Amino acid sequence: MVMGKVQGTKATETARATQVIAGFKKHLAGVASLTLGSTVYTPDQITGALQLLIDLHSAVDTARSVVNTKLTAERAQAPGLRGLLAAVVSFVKLSFSESPDILADFGLPPKTVKAPLTTEQQAVAVAKRNATRVARGTTSKKAKKAVKGDVVGVTVTPITASAPVR
Repeated sequence: MVMGKVQGTKATETARATQVIAGFKKHLAGVASLTLGSTVYTPDQITGALQLLIDLHSAVDTARSVVNTKLTAERAQAPGLRGLLAAVVSFVKLSFSESPDILADFGLPPKTVKAPLTTEQQAVAVAKRNATRVARGTTSKKAKKAVKGDVVGVTVTPITASAPVR
């Protein structure tokens, strides 16, 4: 096994680190120092580092369970609360639609009034619409009804069923 490259899951690492700490306390407590990977460690440094690993895994597991509990609560309660928020926003918009300063207090943008198109802009829009209809081949319902297809050269091949196999 290469130092720093522990194989397995966090539960396996935690169990292994706990056993190594117990082994150190039992068999290597009297050793002054160990050289591992060109670094000198005391048994207390090693057991402290391994205990830190155990504590980190434990803290992550605890935090993960808290997060999962909070996510479950959010999934259960958020849809109803979002509906309430949407209803309140709609109420505020309807009640204060003519008061942009009050809407701003609620964090809502004021009602925008669309500027009317000039005659030139209307002419350009109509020309673009007509060009798009021509390019796409779009027609009205009445024009579509006038289109009739001619079917030429249809050959019907009769299919005869053979006697059922018994």
